[in-house]
Amino acid sequence: MAKKDSEHQKKTMSRLFRGRAIFKPLNTGWIDGHVACVREWIANIFFYTRNGVTIMIDAGYNYERLKEKMAWLDIDPASIHQIFITHQDTDHMGALERDSELLFKDAAVYIGEIENRYLTGEIRRKVFHGAYRLPLVKTDNRKVLLKDGMIVTVGDIRIECILCPGHTWGHMVYLIDDEYLFTGDTIWFGADGGYSFLSTLAEDNRLAVRSLEALERNLRARNHPVKIITGHTGWTDDLDFAFRHRTEICRPFTRKYTDPSAPYDGYEEDDDTEENARNVSLGKAGTR
Repeated sequence: MAKKDSEHQKKTMSRLFRGRAIFKPLNTGWIDGHVACVREWIANIFFYTRNGVTIMIDAGYNYERLKEKMAWLDIDPASIHQIFITHQDTDHMGALERDSELLFKDAAVYIGEIENRYLTGEIRRKVFHGAYRLPLVKTDNRKVLLKDGMIVTVGDIRIECILCPGHTWGHMVYLIDDEYLFTGDTIWFGADGGYSFLSTLAEDNRLAVRSLEALERNLRARNHPVKIITGHTGWTDDLDFAFRHRTEICRPFTRKYTDPSAPYDGYEEDDDTEENARNVSLGKAGTR
């Protein structure tokens, strides 16, 4: 989204969700030696590093503090050559917009071939049960289009692409090195476990639930430990917690779907500091 659209969403969503205890983003910092996070208001973008190569998962808002917060993690934007996009929403592609700071103008953008239809204008992104159409994302980055089940290798990093439609028609999640699943907006973690992501922002909630059920079957069949890392509510390595309410949709204006430890207004980020980013590991959902 253009910078004005990111700023508009910040103001609108802050007013809409203030006090509802829905968004509980991670702060800027490290989950472990491979995964780092930058917080942008209510959204998280992630960096995955192995053997000196770093890739980026999602590109956040069109956000003026991104370079500053990346420096807290000692990550140079110029070192990012591959960006994997889960979906095209404002808070996941803003740093690639034409009027952004163009920190990643030379990076290749990996995005699902279905999701790319939003970028070409073939389809339009709708939220609030189809009542509102989001503006087009306009980027000049080179794109690599992905299919469900495709394996991409970057250096020693193995990225498996898994299609999970519902939130958007072409939403993709990424299983990296068989150990880290970056889920974008497929899962919302409440205090008591995971649900299908926010009902008001989905193209098709029933499809989103079916995708989440299929994702759980996929992971359990592998019988391998995995960290599940979400775009707005942290991470867990407990599959039971992550999929506890997989058939239920988070309805953000219903009191049941709240997390008492979530901030009053997730768009206020005074608690996101360089000192904590450098010294405090990011604890998993349900424990922090």
